[in-house]
Amino acid sequence: MADIPIWPGSGSAISGSTPFGQYDTDSSFQSDGPSVANWCAKRLGYPITDIELQDSQFYACFEESVSEYSSQVNQFQIRENLLNVKGAPTGSDITNQEINPNPLARAITIAENYGSEAGSGGNVTWYSGSIDMVTDQQDYDLDALWATPSASGAAIEIKRIFHEAPPAIQRYFDPFVGTGMGMNSMIESFGWGNYSPGVSFMLMPIYSDILRLQAIEFNDQIRKSAYSFELINNKLRIFPLPKDNGNGVTPEKVHFQYILKSDRNSVVTSTLGTVTNYSNIPYSNFTYSYINDVGKQWIRKYSLALSRELLGFVRSKYSTVPVPGSEVTLNGGELVSQAQQEKEELVTQLRENLEQSSRRLQLEAQREENENMLSVLSGAPLKIYIG
Repeated sequence: MADIPIWPGSGSAISGSTPFGQYDTDSSFQSDGPSVANWCAKRLGYPITDIELQDSQFYACFEESVSEYSSQVNQFQIRENLLNVKGAPTGSDITNQEINPNPLARAITIAENYGSEAGSGGNVTWYSGSIDMVTDQQDYDLDALWATPSASGAAIEIKRIFHEAPPAIQRYFDPFVGTGMGMNSMIESFGWGNYSPGVSFMLMPIYSDILRLQAIEFNDQIRKSAYSFELINNKLRIFPLPKDNGNGVTPEKVHFQYILKSDRNSVVTSTLGTVTNYSNIPYSNFTYSYINDVGKQWIRKYSLALSRELLGFVRSKYSTVPVPGSEVTLNGGELVSQAQQEKEELVTQLRENLEQSSRRLQLEAQREENENMLSVLSGAPLKIYIG
């Protein structure tokens, strides 16, 4: 059997000896590396037992342990904060940064969607358009008549139709509406020429104006067809039937507001350079120097588990080793099994501790504490004030 390198009892300089060199510039990592390697070797049985590992292998386990600790904590942070940092720049590293959640952010986003539908906000642009009404034509295909946006293949959705009876105030000065005051005097003196008797508008009390407007609207309600419309699949039917004014003047336009369906239905937005999902949230490996003693103890134990696993792989190459007059059975498989169990337990313990520190559980604990405090205070006697 070929000679197998044995742990010499101490390690050389760690800089440049790790596979990825992630912590070559971290002075604390550099100084702790040889100590961790020596501790792992002794926990594995050195010097009573030869350890078939070299310092670079211990350092590789040490580097992987720090990376695994960073990964576990960062995965928890991503689950906690992904919703709060969506849309943030990916170029800004948020490792070790405090995230202040905005509980209204999601509600605002939902409200914007409702606002887009109601035309009172949101992120979907409302456009304006109009078509010419045709005498005695009641039905209009707005998709066909308003083809400007549809020409590029963008379907439209009509959101609002402006087809209403003329406001009564527009005919307030009309002497032919049957509700005028018949006061045509003083018109010329005010320079209003052929306009209807606006002088009465200035001189009559306000209740008279209100009654006159109500009379005009009531007259329209009784004697005229009500202005209304029906809109189905951008097919417009209007009431009453459009008519000219008897002098060859065509009916007026029908104005409407619409959106492009592609604007409303699109659920994909350009998010280049911003956080969108689990994969591009800017968390990086921790700086070893900033990890507290609790975290460093976890890293040391995980380094030991990795070293035990690696030693088991080395010893598993040969199940037995011949010695004079006999042979020695190696415990490679046992070491690997034990190491994998240790790793699983360490990761489970870390995840449980992180979960206990989640924002949700912290708030629940704070609520319970407040309720208990109120319960205690409710039983305390009140002070008696004697004036």
